[in-house]
Amino acid sequence: MADIPTSDGSKHLPVYTNGSSETNGSLVVCFGEMLIDFVPSVSGVSLAEAPAFQKAPGGAPANVAVGISRLGGSSAFIGKVGDDEFGHMLADILKENKVNNSGMRFDQKARTALAFVTLRSDGEREFMFFRHPSADMLLHESELDVNLIKQASIFHYGSISLIEEPCKSTHLAAMEIAKKSGSILSYDVNLRLPLWPSEDAARDGIMSIWDQADVIKVSEDEITFLTRGDDPYDDNVVLNKLFHPNLKLLLVSEGPDGCRYYTQKFKGRVSGVKVKPVDTTGAGDAFVGGILSVLASDTNLYKDETKLREALLFANACGAITVTKKGAIPAMPTRDEVYKILKCDG
Repeated sequence: MADIPTSDGSKHLPVYTNGSSETNGSLVVCFGEMLIDFVPSVSGVSLAEAPAFQKAPGGAPANVAVGISRLGGSSAFIGKVGDDEFGHMLADILKENKVNNSGMRFDQKARTALAFVTLRSDGEREFMFFRHPSADMLLHESELDVNLIKQASIFHYGSISLIEEPCKSTHLAAMEIAKKSGSILSYDVNLRLPLWPSEDAARDGIMSIWDQADVIKVSEDEITFLTRGDDPYDDNVVLNKLFHPNLKLLLVSEGPDGCRYYTQKFKGRVSGVKVKPVDTTGAGDAFVGGILSVLASDTNLYKDETKLREALLFANACGAITVTKKGAIPAMPTRDEVYKILKCDG
């Protein structure tokens, strides 16, 4: 990772290259769901009241993969979509965004997942999913691109792929391959309660792989849910209930207020970058893409608090830019956009 002074006087932030060669040193492989988000053309209405919808590619792991690539990093996506127009459109979008999509599979029987996303007047979201079942749930272990997983510096995933078989077993197998290959395991909880059979199933499923992750990103609401109502702002709650002995970095996203970080040696918070929100879809994924793009280039980042704080400011800016536009993948920022907003904010 190289630090350079920028011509516009912004802070010396890490620069990453997006070369065509994918080496063990920098590739981030993202595993899980990719789908179509349908977003109302106007904010602050229910799905029934929406006059029209705009379609946008989505799915947290795919969003992260695009976020990394757009910042100049090297990323790949592994997951399943339908052998339908939407599925092939999603594969093409990844390719257009320089994400390696060779690990994608196409199901001839199940459709690509759809999600209708309501934007309330405050920019927050409500979801209605169409997955009965969708193709992403039907990825089999035999369909995994094992060689691609073995190349990963970081193997990133969420919890939606843990809900149903056969995808759950495939997810666990992919994690094991990545771990044995020396990859950093990165876990974004990404709780979508309506997709789970029950609250207890969600809690148990999410926590079932908790101790295997090296890096975990969780929101304040998710802390409250996972701890059955404990205070998400209490460091003791986070450290005693969520920080496990093998964890290198635990990140708590606080939306517009920034984030908190916990390592085995230090903890703190980094303020958010102020913007006027239009649509919060993908903000957390942009944040994750931002921090993973730095971590992939400097896998010891979590040991140096100064460098970590710098990287988290960069990640906060990635999230902030994303909420100023509609959709997730279309809103992911470039490195130049991040530098520009940090210059204005600073």
